[in-house]
This record gives sequence, structure tokens and C-alpha cells, in this order.
Amino acid sequence: MTTTAATDADSSGAHPRFAQALRDLGLDELEGRVRRFPEATRTAAEAAAALGCGLSQICKSLIFAADGVPVLVLMDGASRVDVERVREELGARKVTRARAEAVRETTGYAIGGVPPFGHRTRTRVLADRSLLAHDIVWAAAGTPYTVFPMAPRDLVSHAGGILVDVRERTS
Repeated sequence: MTTTAATDADSSGAHPRFAQALRDLGLDELEGRVRRFPEATRTAAEAAAALGCGLSQICKSLIFAADGVPVLVLMDGASRVDVERVREELGARKVTRARAEAVRETTGYAIGGVPPFGHRTRTRVLADRSLLAHDIVWAAAGTPYTVFPMAPRDLVSHAGGILVDVRERTS
């Protein structure tokens, strides 16, 4: 069944699965802090522009396949993931970007709306230390139109992530 963005969100604006995850984690107050925008916030640049914040204050939730097994990487919006560093961190032979179908199957969300937690399945989570440069970061709330704020350490903790250095180095 095809649904629109409006029917994919509950009254808080968050995707119903994500709203339930917030309640399950005792984070009910965050439901009221979800921001919904009329224009898409599916990219870090779109989200930063809508919020009026820096690109690095956006937390991207990216799914990769490490030897065919999904892994979530949380990265600041101004940086790119170095797949070789992810491969080394995981001790995998090969790491690639997951296909859109695999992202939806693993997380229950479409690319551009994947939150850092509240997924359909449990995956290993790597969180880049660059997220800790801010007091608050903004992440997707399950739809390409919604975001929510959270302290980076809390976000990493609720996602079950481990802090690593996996962003591309700039020359």
C-alpha cells in the first residue's frame, strides 16, 4: 500500500514506529519537540536549511552492508563516511552502501527519514565522534519531513552505538 508523508506521521509529526520507540525508551517529551516541515528534510543540507543550523549539527543515519550484514553509521551532516575506516572498525572484508530496499527492510524507514533508533531490526551502530562537537544535534524522526533534537551522547546511547572515528579525512 502506498501512503503519503502526511499519513506516515502521527500527531507529533514523527513516524508512528519512531514515536512508539520514543515512548518505549521513556522519551515521551521528545515527541513534542519533533519538527515537521512542508518541504523535505531528507538530506543534511535540506534539514540544516530548514532549521537554520549548521550542517554539522545534523545527524545522518546511514545504512551500510558489512560483508552483507546491515550496519548503521551515525555521522555529522558536514562529513562523509570513509567506508575503509568502517571496514577496519568492523573487521569486515567488504563494506558498501546498502540499497534502498535493504534500508527499508532493515530499519522500516525510507532513505531520507531514517532515525538513529526505533528500527524494525537490531543492527550494529557506529557513531562518529564528530557528533560530540555540539550540545544538540538534529536527526530524522522517521519521515523525510521531520526531525528531532537530542544531545549527541544521549542519541548515541539510545541508538546502542559505539563511538568511533569513521569520517573521511580532509587533506
